[in-house]
Amino acid sequence: MFNARSHFAPLALAAAAVLAAEIATAEQIRLDVAVSSPVMLAGSAQRAYVKVGLTGFPLIGTGRRTPTNVSIVLDRSGSMSGEKLRKAKEAALLAIDRLGPDDIVSVVAYNHTVDVLVPATKVRDREEIYRKIQSLHAAGDTALFAGVSKGAREVLKFAERHRVNRIVLVSDGLANVGPSSPGDLGDLGWSLAKQGISVTTIGLGEGYNEDLMVALAGQSDGNHAFAENATDLARIFGHELGDVLSVIARELTVRIDCAPGVRPIRVLGRRAEINGRQIVTTLNQLYADQEKFVLFEVEVPGRSAGSELEIATVDVRYANTVSRTTDVLGSRAVVSFSSSWATVESGQNKGVLVASVELLANEANKNAVALRDQGRIEEAEAALEANAAFLDKEAARYKSEQLRGRAASNRKAKMKLAPSEWNKQRKAMADDAFQLENQQAW
Repeated sequence: MFNARSHFAPLALAAAAVLAAEIATAEQIRLDVAVSSPVMLAGSAQRAYVKVGLTGFPLIGTGRRTPTNVSIVLDRSGSMSGEKLRKAKEAALLAIDRLGPDDIVSVVAYNHTVDVLVPATKVRDREEIYRKIQSLHAAGDTALFAGVSKGAREVLKFAERHRVNRIVLVSDGLANVGPSSPGDLGDLGWSLAKQGISVTTIGLGEGYNEDLMVALAGQSDGNHAFAENATDLARIFGHELGDVLSVIARELTVRIDCAPGVRPIRVLGRRAEINGRQIVTTLNQLYADQEKFVLFEVEVPGRSAGSELEIATVDVRYANTVSRTTDVLGSRAVVSFSSSWATVESGQNKGVLVASVELLANEANKNAVALRDQGRIEEAEAALEANAAFLDKEAARYKSEQLRGRAASNRKAKMKLAPSEWNKQRKAMADDAFQLENQQAW
């Protein structure tokens, strides 16, 4: 008699074993190391870009998202009165709706003083949290530094390695009470990052200081967004909570050791330390299904045709917030050498080269912004146009619509340097530059 159960049992066990192995593999982040020119021209020293890509595994079906510890810090200074504060409160309520009963939330509001509306607590009594947020009204000045610091103290009450520790800041104004320079807020962000806390900054309207907000978010490895109108807040909070609820790794350290004779030149778009032949950088977190990367430039010594050279080894260590383990990954960058230029050209990695061009152009745009800040409008226009021409040239070379789109954006920016448009345009450019450097997905 044919026994389906006994016949298929070995197959089922085998399938289960394969599935378990796949899940085990899937629940580690993916490390991809790629060189812009994996085949280099023999005989002379030359430069190359190396991309270290880190991609988060999917969370779908695991049912084990990382618990969160979020402090929502709201500006309630006088400039936030009316629709701005009403929409900010609505967005905060929507965000809290998405949290579970084991997540931690706190709500801090500031003007010239700071109030903890909701001390850090599990999201159990939602009605009481909603009531306190709804009680907010706007008045006074903007003690932004103190507001963020207070939010951090609330987060630290429940800061754990396997929680997502995050501050979400909404402000429409200039910090005018307490420390208020981009350097001050950048230092605050850096110190919070060291304690495992990221700060996402949402600048509302055209009155905030984008340099300050970008510095705070960038140094803490958070996100940043320019909300042109208060009606944008719900959408932005939705994206932010999507990131917060999809963190799968924290405290990532990327260590790159270049081989003897290989000289690290610079890291594009990301803060990193270069000591001799070693590069070290950190990321506060990585999200499911998203890629973050480190891109660096090296000088490689010449070798004879037909030879190979390992130019760098890469080690990544991180806290896996799903398996609650410390995972270690390793890889290496290897190039070969050829005397044929055609072979070199056909082997080029378009993805690495396009990413390099985008980050180089981003730096050039920052120089154009600096010129415009000095009132040198014609020089800023020329810098943006030169950068657009560079992007067009590289777009044709690598057949990249992505670069072509960036060239078009540059030419639009060039047309908006007049005093009547510059404030808004500057915020849009700061937002774009931040998202590119930090590989922000929204």
